Amino acid sequence: MKYLIIGSGGREHALYWRLLHDKSADEVFVAPGNGGVPDKYRVNIKQEDFKSISGFCTDKNIDIVVVGPEAPLVAGIVDHLKNEKIPAFGPVQKAAMLEGSKLFAKTIMNKYNIPTAGYNEFSNKNDLMDFINSRQEFPIVIKLDGLAAGKGVGIPESKKEALDFIKDNVTENAKVFVEDFLEGEEASVLGISDGETVVPLTAAQDHKRIFDGDKGPNTGGMGAYAPAPVMNSESMKRVQAEILTPTIRAMREEGIIFKGVLYAGLMLKGDQIKVLEFNARFGDPEVQVILPLLNGRLGDIIEKSINGNLNAGDITFSGKSAITVVMSSGGYPGPYEKGKEITGLDSLSDEIIAFHAGTELKGGKTFTNGGRVLNITAMGNSLIEAKNKVYNEIEKIKFDGVFYRKDIGNKALKFLE
Repeated sequence: MKYLIIGSGGREHALYWRLLHDKSADEVFVAPGNGGVPDKYRVNIKQEDFKSISGFCTDKNIDIVVVGPEAPLVAGIVDHLKNEKIPAFGPVQKAAMLEGSKLFAKTIMNKYNIPTAGYNEFSNKNDLMDFINSRQEFPIVIKLDGLAAGKGVGIPESKKEALDFIKDNVTENAKVFVEDFLEGEEASVLGISDGETVVPLTAAQDHKRIFDGDKGPNTGGMGAYAPAPVMNSESMKRVQAEILTPTIRAMREEGIIFKGVLYAGLMLKGDQIKVLEFNARFGDPEVQVILPLLNGRLGDIIEKSINGNLNAGDITFSGKSAITVVMSSGGYPGPYEKGKEITGLDSLSDEIIAFHAGTELKGGKTFTNGGRVLNITAMGNSLIEAKNKVYNEIEKIKFDGVFYRKDIGNKALKFLE
């Protein structure tokens, strides 16, 4: 089998690794890829250049395309590839709007009684400002409607913070909504769907804020672990029965067949489980801890999703734990510099997987080429064992301005005591 993966981040390197590691594929190409992918398998095509992507697939006899990021999904890459008779893993454009429009997702959830937070919608900046000025209770959640690479959400704890967020992020006629703030523990549950059946993957927990203790601005994700002990077997059954399956059915009722990854970002408090957001693709960095734990071949699951014959027992996991810590460029998620040489990757233990994200290979050396640079990942018989492996090794890796959180996994410890 020959695969083409679309994207350039840590998620795409993890997919590349897994398809080769479990012998799903003989060859895996990545467009455009990063410094973790050998040059001969990197394809110099931009992810928005659908015509060149389908042309490459024809020239190289690609069997399946796997789409990593949300932007090409929302732009309709799967629709384009289907028209060209090229099998692709991911939702079509209308289905991807569960992520492409947070307001569309809210409409679906409200219409079909899928549990989520209450909200107020605005399409005029002045009306939004008036609402904030009249508001007495904080924190609140302000969400921009479209794609924002994980950064289109503000959680201001005061009126001033809310007005500052609006001033910096909301344009005059932007669609935006204010959501009730939900307290509790966050978890990510990703399901694979064939359009009718949806099978959940092991639960993960992401760490969005840049600093230890969940302080500072939101990022694309600074680390993750799986399985997330906040999700027990009973709550996983509820998520499938109350959220994942009803959402796939709701989309069918709307005349939209959802195939691919349905990612539910959840908030848990007591016996309540509510949806914070939906994504329409593998999470990054969640997939970097989910895929190492997967039993069997990822390629088999992908094919069953595409062909519409996925069954409940098709996806199982090893029972181990995994953790990944993101190493980022200094200044991220604000301005940062590229081109810093990375050393120490060749000194890592065999028990460590270094998934590349923002890296570039030049002259046999690896350099930084993005905000999130590396995902340092390990497995263990327990989360504590996996965590210790990562933090015992991560200091071997050096580059100018390197930053990473020191507390990834700590939130899970209270559930394990």
